[in-house]
Amino acid sequence: MDEGKPLFVQIAEMVEDQIVDGTLREDEKAPSTNELAAFSRINPATAAKGVNMLVDKEILYKRRGIGMFVSPGARDKVLTERRSAFATSYIAPLIAEAQKLGLSPDDVAQLINEHAATTTS
Repeated sequence: MDEGKPLFVQIAEMVEDQIVDGTLREDEKAPSTNELAAFSRINPATAAKGVNMLVDKEILYKRRGIGMFVSPGARDKVLTERRSAFATSYIAPLIAEAQKLGLSPDDVAQLINEHAATTTS
C-alpha cells in the first residue's frame, strides 16, 4: 500500500486498475467489500468507502442482494479521468519546464521519443 494516499482511495484505484486491464468487464460482478478488505488486510468500512467512491463516480453499480457490478462504460470513464489527471500532473509541469528551457514542442517530443527508445529496448 502507498502511504501517501488514503487506503480507501487505493482500494478504489485497485478496482479501477482491474477494469482498465480487462480483469473486470462491464456488468461483471466486482469484488465484495469483505473480499477487498481481506485481500488488503484493512477494515471492511475502509474498503466500503472505496467502493462507495466508485459508485458515486458511476464506475460500479449495486444490484440489491447480489453485490456490486461494473457499470457500462466504466473503462472509458476511468481512462478519461486518468488521462486528465496525467495531463495535469505530468504534461502541464513538463510544458512549463520546457518553456523555461526554451524547448519547442518538437524538441520535447524528440526528447520523449529518444528516452522511450532507450527504456523500451
